[in-house]
Amino acid sequence: MNSRSSLPSRCVLTLSGCGALLVLSSVVLASHGWAALITDSPKEVIDEAWQVIYRNYLDSTGDYDQDSWRQLRKELLSKSYSTKKEAYEAIRGMLLTLEDPYTRFMDPEEFKELHIDTTGELTGVGIQLSFDEETQMLTVVAPIEDGPAATAGVQTNDRIVGIDGKDARGMSSEEAVQLIRGPIGSLITLTIERDDEESFDVVIIRDRVSINPVVSRINTTAAGTQVGYIRLKQFSANAAIDMSKVVKDMEAQGVDAYVLDLRFNPGGLLETSLDITDQWLDAGVPIVSIQSERSRRVRFTRQEPLTDDPLVILVNEVSASASEILSGAIQDNHRGQLVGEKTFGKGLVQSVRGLSDGSGMTVTISKYLTPNGRDIHREGIEPDVKSLLSIEELQDLGVDGLGTDQDRQYRVAEGIVLEVLGQTGGSEAQNLQGQE
Repeated sequence: MNSRSSLPSRCVLTLSGCGALLVLSSVVLASHGWAALITDSPKEVIDEAWQVIYRNYLDSTGDYDQDSWRQLRKELLSKSYSTKKEAYEAIRGMLLTLEDPYTRFMDPEEFKELHIDTTGELTGVGIQLSFDEETQMLTVVAPIEDGPAATAGVQTNDRIVGIDGKDARGMSSEEAVQLIRGPIGSLITLTIERDDEESFDVVIIRDRVSINPVVSRINTTAAGTQVGYIRLKQFSANAAIDMSKVVKDMEAQGVDAYVLDLRFNPGGLLETSLDITDQWLDAGVPIVSIQSERSRRVRFTRQEPLTDDPLVILVNEVSASASEILSGAIQDNHRGQLVGEKTFGKGLVQSVRGLSDGSGMTVTISKYLTPNGRDIHREGIEPDVKSLLSIEELQDLGVDGLGTDQDRQYRVAEGIVLEVLGQTGGSEAQNLQGQE
């Protein structure tokens, strides 16, 4: 049996259900006296990838066996690889044996593209994509406000079936990203399927897209109550700072209650999720329990909350990972209620590992439980108040309609905070809950 090393301090942890948000981290090199098997650079990369799994992988599927893994290494390193591409194919095949969709390999270009996602700025068309395992289709999670795709009319739940004439059915999100991103001013044609309509082409001019992770406004009810609406799009590097600024500004303006919108938020960085959760809970309460193969660590809040005002969180089936850490902590600590649909159900944590040639990996290294010990992986989190939006309603709303009076889920949430404040609104929320 091997003695697994601890995770390097430079390693960054990420959580995401619909495509990881990553930054570069440390390199793991070959060891254990088997270097004689490695005679060229492609083999070095294969062995680096193998070592990352051997030292750090948390088996959540039951498909990992160390003896089989060691034998697989011997088989892989006994072969010849004339190009890096052949080595990359070998690594991908090796990782497929784990049957873990979150442990994956990225070539240098893919790794660089995913690194860009955490900076909050990219060049392309401005859409969040997910891959639907059931339909094998690329689906638009949401177009980024004021981005090229949104301006061209791309909508949530659109299915991308072609990219510049290339069939995109069965294409992974990573492959699609490489094709969609490109220089400013260049054209790209996306072939879209929407509902039962015939497919059609949308021509988009690529541009620089700034991803502001936090969108907010103050909604005033008929009775004059000030409800702070905050939509968090992703748990990127600057999201906690932006969230803090927004809440402090709203507090200064006398906001009475908050609705935090995590719908369509696929996750992001672990530390960001902890920092944002810390802003809403009392000091010293549990946020999450993180379990690796060898240890269990409970993370607690470290500061007083930015506000004690009533809180409701909006969630749906795309709310994943980091969104579920925040939602689970709020629910288990009875800080607020969840409204909407059952969440995605991803309770695993990945580390991001860079390899020596510029390629990289995300590796499952731990799982997490909510403060009450709930394992939500593949189960999701049930909202306290169920409220559904149809595809037609979402399309009519568009991104700009979220968090407005036209948004039925938001109206339910607003009714709940008004009820907590002792004002009218609870009866309307109950009525809307029944309109499924």
